Formats: sequence, structure tokens, C-alpha cells
Amino acid sequence: MGVVKDIEYTVQIWKEGNQFVAHAMPLDVMSSGKTPEEARKALDEAVHLFLVTAADLGTLNDILQEIGYELKEGRWVGPSWVSIEKHSAALTFCLQPQAERTSNL
Repeated sequence: MGVVKDIEYTVQIWKEGNQFVAHAMPLDVMSSGKTPEEARKALDEAVHLFLVTAADLGTLNDILQEIGYELKEGRWVGPSWVSIEKHSAALTFCLQPQAERTSNL
């Protein structure tokens, strides 16, 4: 029987159109569903498959270490989040009238 190791991850969920998207950080695995709970459940399954596949390939430890996990007392602990922030970027566009854009093609 294999050794079971607990691997923690942080989840962000947001709405895109009529779907909810769930993102496991820092594993960078994503999934979606019609409700936040469906997205969460689909994400947990996707994370499990990702981890099992990496373990089967013998790359799990390398992947986890590369993304900042540390093995502490038999448990993989993810990086400590300093903050999760929402930012924006301001862009200035110079818009040409439609007739000018098509005549330049």
C-alpha cells in the first residue's frame, strides 16, 4: 500500500458568463461548473488527477518543490500567501472612425 501525503492548496472561484471557474493555487489547475460547488468539486477531481499523474510519472516531488511547497512532517505545505489582490491596468486607446480603419486595410 502507498504512502498517503496531504497536499494543501488555495482555491479562488469567480464567475465567467454563466459558469463558475475554480483555480487551485499554486498548482495552477483549473476547472469549472454551473455553481460554485460544482466548480469546487470539479477542481478537486482535477487536482487529484493532476497529483496522481505526477506521482505515477515520478515527478510529483519535483513539481511541488518547484512551485514553493515544503515537506513538513509528512505533509506538503504550500507557500504562505502574503496577499491576494485585485488590480487593474489603465489603457489609453486612440480610436479611428470605422471608415478610416477599413480604408487603411
